[in-house]
Amino acid sequence: MKDDPLFFVIVAAMAVVVGILMFGIGSFGKGGEFSRKYSNKMMQWRLIAQFVAVMLILLFVWLRREGA
Repeated sequence: MKDDPLFFVIVAAMAVVVGILMFGIGSFGKGGEFSRKYSNKMMQWRLIAQFVAVMLILLFVWLRREGA
């Protein structure tokens, strides 16, 4: 599993999700104009990145189940 390139893509996608989440939570905590400008947009990007990560995980499981 660790020599599979798709595994590393999935790990990178999950790291992106966590990074976006941390930035979004930080912008909520900062408050003010910065929060109004970026918080909602970051959470929208997090949802997109999370969807991509979940689809990659499902693809990985499906490919491994098929024996590819």
